[in-house]
Order: sequence, then C-alpha cells, then structure tokens
Amino acid sequence: MLDFAYQMKWLVDEQYPEAEVIRLVLDQLNTHKPASLYEAFAPDEARRIRRKLEFHFTPKHGSWLNMAEIELSVLQRQCLARRLSDVATLAHHLTAYEERRNSEQATIDWRFTAPEARIKLHRLYPSQPT
Repeated sequence: MLDFAYQMKWLVDEQYPEAEVIRLVLDQLNTHKPASLYEAFAPDEARRIRRKLEFHFTPKHGSWLNMAEIELSVLQRQCLARRLSDVATLAHHLTAYEERRNSEQATIDWRFTAPEARIKLHRLYPSQPT
C-alpha cells in the first residue's frame, strides 16, 4: 500500500505537477485504492493528492489483459532480464526488441472463444437468445 501511495504522490508532485487531473488505469489489486493514500499520509495530504487523481479500473475478468501481460513477460525475458547500464542503452534495447517483434508480426494464439467465455463466466455475460 505504501509503495502505491508514494508512487501517486510522485506522479502528482514531480511527474505531472501542472496537471489538473491525472487519469490512471489500474487493475483490481487491493492496494490500488485511494485508501492507500490515507494509510501513508496525513488526511490533508492524502486529500490533496487524491483530488488530482482519477481512477479507472480494468475489468476483473478482462481476457485482453492476459495478452498484455504475456507480451510484457516476453519483453522481460527477452530484453530486460539483465542489467542495462543507462537509459540510452535501455532505449536502444527496447527499440531493437520492438522492431524485431513487429517484423516477426508476433501474435498470441488466443484460444478462449466467446461461447466458452459465456459458459465459464456465465455470471458476467448476459444470456443470448438462440
């Protein structure tokens, strides 16, 4: 919780101090809540930070997130799993990784179909008339 709160303070105070509002897209992790600010800071400070933040949460069962997480995992294993000495080196490796993945036209073979989703996640999907 504290890490999240301090990251939000950094966003508000250092990264985007001139912004009127900072829109955040977050997963449903229990620490990704405004309450984390109140755990870390005095109420006035937590309110000050909170007023600049607009939280948007991803769906709990968003299958597209799995695809994004898969790609980030590939990036970690193929590009970032070593010490990179500086930002310029990091940028060079990221650019090379991106160019290679794009030239390979890398895809994810997603096998979970809409009918399967309707069965497995029946509480989330409305019934479809036949």
